[in-house]
Amino acid sequence: MTALPFGRLLKFWREVHKVSQEELAQRLDSASRHISRLENDRAHPSKVMVINIARVLNLGERDTSHLLFSAGFTPIAKKIDFHGPELKWLRNAMILTLRALDPYPTTLTDSSTNILMVNKGWVGLFQESIPAGELNNIKSHFDFLFQQMGASQEFKNTMSLILMSLQQAVILSNDNEREERLQELLSSPYVPQDWRQRAAKLEPMTSFRVQAKFNGKQTRFFSVSQTVGALGPNAFVSEPNLTITTFYPEDEHVDLSSLLEADLKHNMLFY
Repeated sequence: MTALPFGRLLKFWREVHKVSQEELAQRLDSASRHISRLENDRAHPSKVMVINIARVLNLGERDTSHLLFSAGFTPIAKKIDFHGPELKWLRNAMILTLRALDPYPTTLTDSSTNILMVNKGWVGLFQESIPAGELNNIKSHFDFLFQQMGASQEFKNTMSLILMSLQQAVILSNDNEREERLQELLSSPYVPQDWRQRAAKLEPMTSFRVQAKFNGKQTRFFSVSQTVGALGPNAFVSEPNLTITTFYPEDEHVDLSSLLEADLKHNMLFY
């Protein structure tokens, strides 16, 4: 069995901070022999031990997460307020990104699928079929998809994959907000009873098909997602963990430029 990389990473950080095995053991109220066994993969640490090692070595959140990840534990991700003043630069970058994707309808969501921003193409597409007040009150990207497309038989497999992704994220992270979102989605009358079995037979993809009304008729789109997160092995569990989801017409000859011609207003449209 291949050893976990924890021992190598522990040795790396100990050498970075110029701390001997004996000194580290003393700080941890442990034995230098145990530190040696950890580094040589002859012992496996508890999660508490990993956190204590990170604390005495003064590792930051990123490197603590890497150390936990290397030992086989789920990193601890601290929730970050996307709208806080320290992330103004990131909000500006996301506005430029969504603007560049116009006229293709695009949303920016957080790790709990809450919608943080939309672009003009998204507002233009959905204001055709959804009253302005209702469109402004949409909070969750997946709630929205389930409400709009849940009755479609071809969306059943996609729905199952979304639920399986959230279910496993809840198990791995024990995140209450994700758990609440999962339960909200499961309450949809369109969820197939065999969603677990369906999802178990399917591999997740970066895109899936959706439908929306455009110029008075149902039009098929590919929904394609990109992740915006930290670099490194814990990119998908660190915060802020953002997803950009864009709808591209399945028919490449469909011209969406008319979506930008109307007077577009939405409380998540920031340009």
